[in-house]
Amino acid sequence: MLIVVEPLEAGSHDDPGHPERPARIGAAMRGVEDLHLDSDLLVVGAEPAPVEHLVRVHTPGHLDRLERLSAAGGGAIDQDTYAGPTSWDDARMAAGAGLVAIEAAAAHDAPVFVPARPPGHHAVADRAMGFCLLNNVAITAGALREVGERVLIVDWDVHHGNGTQDVFWDDPDVLYVSTHQWPAYPGSGRADEVGGPSARGTTLNIPLPPGATGDVVRRAFDVLVTPAVEAFAPTWVLVSAGFDAHRADPLADLALSAGDFAALAGTVAGYAPAPGRLVLFLEGGYDLAALRASVAGTLGHLVGADPGVEAATTGGPGSEQVDAAVARRRRALDAY
Repeated sequence: MLIVVEPLEAGSHDDPGHPERPARIGAAMRGVEDLHLDSDLLVVGAEPAPVEHLVRVHTPGHLDRLERLSAAGGGAIDQDTYAGPTSWDDARMAAGAGLVAIEAAAAHDAPVFVPARPPGHHAVADRAMGFCLLNNVAITAGALREVGERVLIVDWDVHHGNGTQDVFWDDPDVLYVSTHQWPAYPGSGRADEVGGPSARGTTLNIPLPPGATGDVVRRAFDVLVTPAVEAFAPTWVLVSAGFDAHRADPLADLALSAGDFAALAGTVAGYAPAPGRLVLFLEGGYDLAALRASVAGTLGHLVGADPGVEAATTGGPGSEQVDAAVARRRRALDAY
C-alpha cells in the first residue's frame, strides 16, 4: 500500500513565470497515477499545522511576518521567494500535511508521499528563502522528536537543505544527510559541517560536482551514509525528495535519472524499521516530465510497481569528491 496526503495545488501561491508553480503538483500526481495502484492507494486529507508545531522550528517573528505579508496581498520576500494572498494558509497546509502523514503511516504501516507546496528545506528558523516559506520536513521531525523518536532525514534534492541542517545542527536525535551539487545555491553543505557540540556526526553532507551520475550517489550511500545510519539507528525516516538532480532539470547540473531515484528509494526504505516509518516530502523538481517519471520510479520501487522508467545512470564524475568528503568529514570529527 501507498498513502498520499491529498494533493495541495496551492494555486493561489503562484508567481507567473516562477519555476516553483502549481503545475508541479499535477506532474507529481500523474507519476502516482502511472503506478495504477487502485485499491493499494490510500489518499488522505491534509490539515493546517497548528501554530504550536510551527514554533518548534520557526521563530514567532518569522511566522508573524509571513502571516502579515500574506494578509496584505503578498509580495517578494527575496529575489527567489514570494508570497501571495493565500501563501500563509498554503504554507500551513503544506506543513500540516507532514503531521497527517506520520499519523497515517503509523496507522496503516505503509509509506507516505506528501506532494505539497510550497517546498520547505531552505526555510530557516527566522526567515523564508529559496522558494520555501515553512520547513515542512523539519516541522514533522520536530513533532516526532517531541515524543522521543530518533529521526533520520535524507535530503536528495540537488540543493543543500540549509534550513533543515540549521534547525537540527545541535540535536543528537536527528541525523541529517544531504547529497547535493557543489558549488550551488545556497552555498552551504560542506563535508566538514558535521553538527554542533552536542551532536557531532549527526550532520552528514556529500557535495557532488556537476555531471555526477547515479552510480556516484549510490557509492556515497554505501561508504558514508549507510554506516552512519546503522550507528544512529533511526526510528523514523523522512525524505526531502527533491527531483531537481534529474539531468533534465533546468535549475541545476547533476545527471541523475528516474531510475536512480528509484534505486535511492530502495536504499532509504531499508533504513526505516518498518514500512510505516517512512515519509517522503516533495521538494524541488522543475522539469514536469522528469518530475512525473521520478515520482513514479521512486514510489513504484517502494510498493513493488514497475512504471517502466528510464535506467539508472553511470559514468559521471564525482568519485574523487566522495573520497574527499570521507576524508574531510573524518578530519572534522577527529578535531573534537
